[in-house]
Amino acid sequence: MSELVSMIFTLFCLLQIKHMFADYFLQTPRMLSGRATYLHLGRAQHALVHAIGSAVALLLIGASVGLVVAICAAEWLIHFHIDWAKARHSEAHAYCPTDAGYWRAAGMDQALHQFTYIVMVWAVVHFAT
Repeated sequence: MSELVSMIFTLFCLLQIKHMFADYFLQTPRMLSGRATYLHLGRAQHALVHAIGSAVALLLIGASVGLVVAICAAEWLIHFHIDWAKARHSEAHAYCPTDAGYWRAAGMDQALHQFTYIVMVWAVVHFAT
């Protein structure tokens, strides 16, 4: 396996581990409440946890600091808006975990985050190799 392919797989694995912790273990009550409000400090903090975790992953695979800052700033902005859109949609429809719409919204949210990681890995390959 080439060094590039190994780096890509490693980065995807690091991003998946980061995502699991940031989305499921490191959220505080502030991050989880009032998420349909656009200017929400908790969601900003949650997106920052994701950006910091991604920065660690990117630095571990040897990405330059400038590239890390650019990618993580974009991820923060995108993550903030994906989560806001999901919360706004779910609140507008009064979805709860027993509703199929709740799970469709959660699935779309997670898929969009995964597509973000694909673009982030592409950016590393495109700009750093």
